[in-house]
Amino acid sequence: MEHWTEYTRFFTALLVILNPFIAIPILLSLTRNYDIVERYRVGMIAAVTVAIVLGIMALTGETVLMWLGTSLGSFRVGGGIVLFLMALAMLQAQADPVRTTPSEEEDAAKRASVAVVPIAIPLLAGPGAMSTVIIAMDRSDAPYHAFMILLTIAFVSFILWLVLRYAEQIGHLLGEIGLNILTRIFGLMLAAISVEVIANGLKQIFPVLV
Repeated sequence: MEHWTEYTRFFTALLVILNPFIAIPILLSLTRNYDIVERYRVGMIAAVTVAIVLGIMALTGETVLMWLGTSLGSFRVGGGIVLFLMALAMLQAQADPVRTTPSEEEDAAKRASVAVVPIAIPLLAGPGAMSTVIIAMDRSDAPYHAFMILLTIAFVSFILWLVLRYAEQIGHLLGEIGLNILTRIFGLMLAAISVEVIANGLKQIFPVLV
């Protein structure tokens, strides 16, 4: 099995990329006419959906890449660029078009399943998170590596559920300024992670760089 720091890094990266705090204002907006039980249910469904989607991507992502004829190195570079674009938006405390668009949010307000679209997909389990779990799964062939990756996804999804469950209280406590500060801090961390992902991808594509 890989050293435990491998999984703590993955945990940190996935939590930063998902950034559950960015979903708070959108969740409160889309569920403003819901009672507290319905809002809790939306948060639970969103967290479970994220766990299922990322779990499936972790287990099947590399196979899909092989079918598409795409190397993992190329995928790392592409995924790193996506993460960097997300980081730039987070550093400016702006809505990230890679995650979701205003039209998707407006359309979702007319649906019953706002927990799945756009909160779970693509706001939380978007291209950045999917890229991260696929890359993490490929980092080792050690026994129980896949189990540890799935366990980490489940743990991050649990934290996501806690944040969404107490979204109203957190939103009132932090306020817009507090949420923006957290988003910028997460954006800075994500920018560093994206650069490392791109660098590792370039090393795979161009071994001479090693």
